[in-house]
Amino acid sequence: MPVSTDEHYPRPDFQRPDLQWQSLNGQWDFLFDDKDIGLSHQWHKQGLQDIDVDKDSPRTIQVPFVFQSEASGIHLEEVHETLWYERMIQDIRTDGEKHDGYRLQLRFGAVDYAAKIWLDGSFIGEHRGGHVPFDLDLTDAVSPQSKSERDYRLTVRVFDSATDLTQPRGKQYWKPKLESIYYTPSSGIWQDVWLESVPPLRLADSSHGTIIRSQDIEGGKLDARIVVFGRRAGQQCSVQLETSLSGTVVKTSDKKKLPQENFARFNHNMRLSNEQMEKLSGNFLRSNPPSDAACWRNDVALWSPEHPTLYDLTLRLFDAEDKLLDEVHTTTGMRSINWTKGDESLRLNGRPYFQALFLDQGYWPETLMTPPDSKSLKKDIELSKAMGFNGCRKHQKVEDPLFMYYADQLGFLVWGEMASAFRFSVDMIERFDQEWMEMVRRDINHPCIVAWTPANESWGYPDLKNNTRQRDHLRSLYYSTKALDPTRPINDNCGWEHVLSDLSTFHDYADADGMAERCRNFRSILEQPWPTQKQMFVKPIYGANGLYDPGTQHKPGAPILCTEFGGVRVAGKQKDGWGYTTADDSSDLLKRVEKIITATVKSGIVCGFVWTQLTDILQEENGLYTYEREEKVPAERMRAVIDAARETYYDHQT
Repeated sequence: MPVSTDEHYPRPDFQRPDLQWQSLNGQWDFLFDDKDIGLSHQWHKQGLQDIDVDKDSPRTIQVPFVFQSEASGIHLEEVHETLWYERMIQDIRTDGEKHDGYRLQLRFGAVDYAAKIWLDGSFIGEHRGGHVPFDLDLTDAVSPQSKSERDYRLTVRVFDSATDLTQPRGKQYWKPKLESIYYTPSSGIWQDVWLESVPPLRLADSSHGTIIRSQDIEGGKLDARIVVFGRRAGQQCSVQLETSLSGTVVKTSDKKKLPQENFARFNHNMRLSNEQMEKLSGNFLRSNPPSDAACWRNDVALWSPEHPTLYDLTLRLFDAEDKLLDEVHTTTGMRSINWTKGDESLRLNGRPYFQALFLDQGYWPETLMTPPDSKSLKKDIELSKAMGFNGCRKHQKVEDPLFMYYADQLGFLVWGEMASAFRFSVDMIERFDQEWMEMVRRDINHPCIVAWTPANESWGYPDLKNNTRQRDHLRSLYYSTKALDPTRPINDNCGWEHVLSDLSTFHDYADADGMAERCRNFRSILEQPWPTQKQMFVKPIYGANGLYDPGTQHKPGAPILCTEFGGVRVAGKQKDGWGYTTADDSSDLLKRVEKIITATVKSGIVCGFVWTQLTDILQEENGLYTYEREEKVPAERMRAVIDAARETYYDHQT
């Protein structure tokens, strides 16, 4: 699989016109610091090229690929916890931007796990959390009003524990040899790094508070909370929101002056008038016929996997004299999710919608957790849709934000999930809470996101049966997420031992006969434990004085989904290959897949599933595609299986 460091803007979902930016991907100086002496010896003040180390140690790395990957140029699958990166940068602001007070921002997509950053030896800032973005303002550290080009030395120190199980790590293994469902760790910079010139008073992205809620398809309203950043006390400014569809302006709001708070609220009409409908192109209307209820609701264009129609949004910021200070382009899709109808259905745009999802873990052969190039994420969505799947459960990984951008564009449902820790403690709570909320804020405005999954299979919560503190943490995650985003269901602990959940999800890797028995009725689904004796819902806890914790149970009418099943590999691919069950060849694989899926959906109770999995990963060989993204079964044959499962579910709804 070819690997490149193509220079794409990393956040096309929130982009300024005429943006001044520069990718910092590419070759950096690099050092291992196994004795952890770099800080005390002040490597950040010396420059890494001047450090005397073992001559056989790697001295350069290709960012954003981790040293464990082939694409990094190092490819060492061994433990190194402290890493140093360095490269020269320049102030990319134009003279005009410097005159206008523009700020020079350094942005990281994700660095695993804890990063400290210096510029020319001066400390700039730090961030902890290996799966979420952060940015730092370099403006005050560069020469003010400098007109000549000057190089600055950017230094990054990263610490990533190999064995600390309170650190969220997901599928990255903490033992020397890979086994079972765990994979090669990814330490250090693993997503894009770039510089960006931004106005001093500017529009804030979702990570800093801007929220676009697009679920009111009946009222035809967009609920927008647009935040500004960098506002001085008493500074007057106003915000405007404009929406358009396929080049036709739908509505331009009045300019709203900001009160004392640094945000403006909009209840923005998204309905098209007859005159606006007539301006839409013929190609657009042929793809989205006004008479099709799946495409329109009361003159509002709807978003779905079948019709991924997006409205274009333009956000504008003005000063007190009505001068344009900042402008941002983004998109949204009008769509609603309802999990409270009480008929075990999960509804998209008011109708029961069967979710046929992949378990998607986002690894590649030469690059591990980092996509080889900007189109690899798009390709995975296209491969999934080619087989008939309409979405994925992103598993134990906060994916590169380009994935959500393409999912919005192509029409692909995504369940958002964080990487789990594996030991419960006060440190784990603090670390996980921070990253979880940063992840939710990053992705909250994407219509493709249709559910949140804080925990998986009790990972990090080993004693939910008896421990109220562990239960309370899951409850706290449910409530804090719900307070920020009431528009999506929360799957608190995917698979079993639900503590507080909007969805009843279960995992079962049985064969076809086992799945037929499991899914024959509500009782067999809800009460049959996993072979490890994990129950689907936690039971009450009683203390010396009676009831101590009430436990939980299935909410009558809540959607029921099988969110992991399958996991079938083909025999003989590699000696240490692993899967839950084994097929003889590709033909046998397809037969097994069809039988297992048919058995799971036959009763009509399960309103969605997550097949394990999209691709093989390292020693785990239970994908429908190989690790290199080659078909194991013909895509059209797989699509027929998924289509039949979908029709079986819908037949039960009529």
